[in-house]
Amino acid sequence: QVQLAESGGGLVQQGGSLRLTCSGSGSIFRFNAMGWYRQTPGRQRELVATLTGAGVAWYGDSVKGRFTISKDAAKNTAFLQMDNLQPEDTAVYFCNLIRWWQNDYLAQGPWGQGTQVTVSW
Repeated sequence: QVQLAESGGGLVQQGGSLRLTCSGSGSIFRFNAMGWYRQTPGRQRELVATLTGAGVAWYGDSVKGRFTISKDAAKNTAFLQMDNLQPEDTAVYFCNLIRWWQNDYLAQGPWGQGTQVTVSW
């Protein structure tokens, strides 16, 4: 069974940077698309960035130009570099495998614990 674990979150001041890591079991990132999501209390998870197996990236409008998604398939890890962080980026961040289905991405694997990102003023 696929296992995913997020790390790298923390407390940072507005304008700062963090790099999140998603560690996966097996060679799951070599051919599969993956995505980074975030969630705040009382709201649904929001997909913020995706990366296809071929390495094509997509970003949500709220993070475009500030976040960069990447992967190291050989090490079964994926990353989310977050720059110029803003208080509205405060959330728990999750990674997951995804697939395109009926004009939307669907998460495929079990959810990990996530990693908390807090951006202060």
